[in-house]
Amino acid sequence: MKFRISVFFFIFVLLLLYFLKAAWFLYLIAFLVFSFITFLGVVNMDFHWFLKSYIHNPTVKERKIAITFDDGPTQSTPKFLELLKNFDQKATFFCIGKQIEKHPQIFKQIIADGHEIGNHSFSHGNNTGFLSTQKMMEEIKQNDLIIFEKGNIKTNLYRPPFGIINPNIAKAIQKSGKKSIGWNIRSFDTAIKDEEKILNRILPNINSGSVILLHDTSEKSFRVLEQILLFLQRENYRSVTVSEIFDFDITNYSKKSIRN
Repeated sequence: MKFRISVFFFIFVLLLLYFLKAAWFLYLIAFLVFSFITFLGVVNMDFHWFLKSYIHNPTVKERKIAITFDDGPTQSTPKFLELLKNFDQKATFFCIGKQIEKHPQIFKQIIADGHEIGNHSFSHGNNTGFLSTQKMMEEIKQNDLIIFEKGNIKTNLYRPPFGIINPNIAKAIQKSGKKSIGWNIRSFDTAIKDEEKILNRILPNINSGSVILLHDTSEKSFRVLEQILLFLQRENYRSVTVSEIFDFDITNYSKKSIRN
């Protein structure tokens, strides 16, 4: 809706410039401003530029948050699961279809441990932002099939690769009937080398209803998770699933028995 309003406003500005016989550089300025705002809407899910994304829930009154992991499962994931179990905390894992195919038993272990699964596309390709609506829907559906085949569950949660949402991706998410899940605390744990800097991005910003983005892909992120869990323990916070944070109805997406 915001994007449509911006398009109408941009057309209005162009028409106004035309009737006023404005100089050519004003058209250029208008175009650059529109392009910049659209770019921000593409790379910032909290803009809700093309569709609503669930970023955090400020109405949560209890001291609970949602820790989320992207890009797994990986060979590192079991260590994350063990750590979460030791602290008695739950999380949501946004899994890539190709990774599920590589590590089906680890994927089943995530489910068996009581964590939530989200769809993170089948391939998570670098060209995601350039895919057509049809291709993006195929990415989502293909991963849904693998999630059901390997875990015997369904999920209505979707996190776009790289957090990018453009008109094609927005249409694909809407047609798939999924909820777009973002975050309000981005750790940049795959980009920042200094663990202290990562923690400084996370810990001071934790409050009830927060959604934290991490990756179950490295030893560094594992150590960061341990410090987060120690913080939650000290401050009497509880990590729960995304569905619990946002009070989603999961009647049709509940865990079923896992087929071996």
